[in-house]
Amino acid sequence: MLSAAKHLTPAANGDEVLRYAQDDEGRAAMELRHLRYFAAVAREGHITRAAERLGIQQPPLSQQIKALEREIGAPLLVRHPRGVALTDAGRSFLADAEAVLAAVDRAALHARRTARGETGRIAVGFTTSAPFHPLVARAIRAFRSERPDVSFVLEETGSAELLAGLRQERLDIAFVRSGLADTDGLAVHALLQEDMAAALPARHRLARQPRLTLKDLAAETFILYRRPDGRGLYDLIVAACAEAGFSPHVGQEAPRIVSTLNLVAAGLGITIVPASLSRLPLEGVSYRPLKGRPALKVPLSLACRADEHSAATLGFIDLVRRLA
Repeated sequence: MLSAAKHLTPAANGDEVLRYAQDDEGRAAMELRHLRYFAAVAREGHITRAAERLGIQQPPLSQQIKALEREIGAPLLVRHPRGVALTDAGRSFLADAEAVLAAVDRAALHARRTARGETGRIAVGFTTSAPFHPLVARAIRAFRSERPDVSFVLEETGSAELLAGLRQERLDIAFVRSGLADTDGLAVHALLQEDMAAALPARHRLARQPRLTLKDLAAETFILYRRPDGRGLYDLIVAACAEAGFSPHVGQEAPRIVSTLNLVAAGLGITIVPASLSRLPLEGVSYRPLKGRPALKVPLSLACRADEHSAATLGFIDLVRRLA
């Protein structure tokens, strides 16, 4: 532990006094500035010119180099009337000192870039249907174009798990749909409302129609995606059907929204999905837009910690909201 440090402090006459760091037992302790001073002397080959370059006085700089040599236990410089030359020990020490200084400069640059949000990592979570919306891919692509040194880690899971991941700081942001029961400590930014579409077996009689209403589906067997907590798209669809005047007959429930489409392709029923999933080509499935009343839409939102401070994450959130 350092009890005193060799710092540049103004003296009464305006000159700077160089005080060398010492540990609790009075031994000299090297500091980063000492490496910079020695490197400057070695590059200039002259203590006075090095002092001018560093903006300090020559006598204290000379004293510091001597103290550094005493700590190392070997001469680093050979003093000549018109300059200095490196000893073998000095050349060895200079190589290592410059490597340390370069590493410190890189570390400082990396810290500054991280503080500006130019580098780092963003862990992004999303519900199963969210990544199919073009906004998600467009936002990630645009952000990587602006900040190529920021990496993304992606995770797909249910809304409850996403919110837990945010609170546990395993995730930084999450694209979520509906059914957010507990948002304590989180900020949820509404992005857009997306139309829903009916997904039918390709040979279904309704697949011949260019568009459908919810009432057209009243007699059909529904295959729905049910989240563990019973919220989300499931509740949204059931509520819309009730508004349309019928209670849907749910023949199957699937753990993932894409799984519902596989069951539709097998002819086990129909389902309703966000319209962006119609971009997913699946043999045996036809998509038809839903029109009329009630208008069935599903939200897409962006959730993050309310006290988020990462510059990269905050920059991505701002970009997503602007694109939306």
